[in-house]
Amino acid sequence: MANCAIVGINWGDEGKGRMVDYLTNHFDVVVRYQGGGNAGHTVVNDRGTFALHLLPSGIFREGVVNILGNGVALDCENLLAEMNTLRAAGVSITPENLKISDRASLLLPWHRDLDGLEEARLADKKYGSTKQGIAPFYSDKYQKKTVMAGELLHPQHLKEHLADLLEWKNLTLQKVYGAKGYTLDELLAWVDKYCEAVKPYITNTTAFLRDAQKAGKSILFEAQLGALRDLDYGIYPYTTSSNAVAAYAPVGSGLPTAKLDDVVGVVKAYSSCVGEGPFVCEWFGEDAQKLRDAGAEYGAKTGRPRRVGPIDLVATRYGVEIQGATTIALTKLDILSYMDKIPVCAHYELDGQQTDEFPFPVCLQDAKPVIEYVDGWKCDISKVRSWDELPENARNYVEYVERAIGCHIGYVSVGAERDSLIIR
Repeated sequence: MANCAIVGINWGDEGKGRMVDYLTNHFDVVVRYQGGGNAGHTVVNDRGTFALHLLPSGIFREGVVNILGNGVALDCENLLAEMNTLRAAGVSITPENLKISDRASLLLPWHRDLDGLEEARLADKKYGSTKQGIAPFYSDKYQKKTVMAGELLHPQHLKEHLADLLEWKNLTLQKVYGAKGYTLDELLAWVDKYCEAVKPYITNTTAFLRDAQKAGKSILFEAQLGALRDLDYGIYPYTTSSNAVAAYAPVGSGLPTAKLDDVVGVVKAYSSCVGEGPFVCEWFGEDAQKLRDAGAEYGAKTGRPRRVGPIDLVATRYGVEIQGATTIALTKLDILSYMDKIPVCAHYELDGQQTDEFPFPVCLQDAKPVIEYVDGWKCDISKVRSWDELPENARNYVEYVERAIGCHIGYVSVGAERDSLIIR
C-alpha cells in the first residue's frame, strides 16, 4: 500500500485504532495528524488491551516509525503516562520509533482549567467537552499564543515566552472566570516534571517525512474522532476543535506535499456517540442499555456511557462523502448477533418530508429517523474469518449498508482482536 489515511466516518469511536493496528503491518510510518488526548483508540493485541490517546496506534509494530504531527495538541502529561503504561507492558518506545514534531504546540495546564471553567459557565448548554483542554488549546493556537515543542530545546527563549503568555492568560483566568492564576515558577516546575522527558523525541519531522517520501516509504495517517466531529463539516458547535477529515492529513502531519492514495473510512455496524449534540438515531431505555452493554460502549478516555442507536445511513453516507473514503471498514458486526431484526436508520424525516440529505446542523434537532429492518442471524460470528463463512443474513446486512452508503466495504470486523477481521 502507498499513502493511506484511516478516518472516522461518524461521531468517532468507530474502531479506528484496531484498524490502524491491523494495517500498520503494511506501512513504514504512522502519523497522528490532529487532535489531542481527548479521545481514545482501543487496541487489543498479544500484549493486552490498550486505550491510546496520543500515541499513534502503530507503536506496537516493530520497525514502524510513529510520528505526532504539528496538528496535534501535545499534552505531555497524558503522553508520558501513556508511554509508561506501554513500557510496563513490554512495548519499546525510543526516539527511533517515536518522533514528535518541533512545530506541534504544547497543551499547557491552563488549557484544562479553562475547558472546565467554560463548560461550568455554559451549564445546561455545554458542548459535552472531555475537559482535556482541547478547545482552549486550539483557540490559543489560532491566536498565536501557544508554545511550540521545539521551544523546549531553547530554555531561555522558552522562559521569556512563558512569562509573556502568563501575563495574558492570568487576565482571562482571574478577571473573566474568577479563578486562580499561575506563577512563572509553577509553569517552569510543570515543564521540568513533564516536558523534559519528551525533549529527546522532538525533531524536524517534516524533514524526516520528506526523506521518507523520497525513499518510497509508505505512510499511514491516523485521525482522531470522525467526520461529524470535524470543526468545519461536523455538527457544529458540538464538534472537536480540529479537522478530523482526511484532507487535513498532509497539513497536520507535517508533509503538506503528501498525496493520499487510499482513505479507509471506519464505520461501526450500529451508531454510538459520546458527548452532546444532535443524534437523530438515538435509542433510550432498555434497548439502548442492552446494545451499550453488548458493545461495551463506554468512553476510552472518560469512561462515560456512549449514546447508542442503529446505524445511521444518512449520516454515514455524508461522512463517506466528506472523508472521500475509497473503502470502508465495518466494525463490531458481531455485536448485533443477539437481534432478531436489525434496525437501520435508512432516511430522515424533516419538515414532514423524507430526505436522504444530511441537514444543516441547526436543522438536525428537528429531524426524525425513518427506520427499516433487516433480518438478523442469531448466532455467534466472532470466530468467522472469511466472507463465505458468514451467515447469509449477516452478508445481506453488510451488502445493504454498502449499497446505501455508496462505498465498498473491504473489511468486516467481528471482534476487537487483531485477527478478528474478514477481508472482502
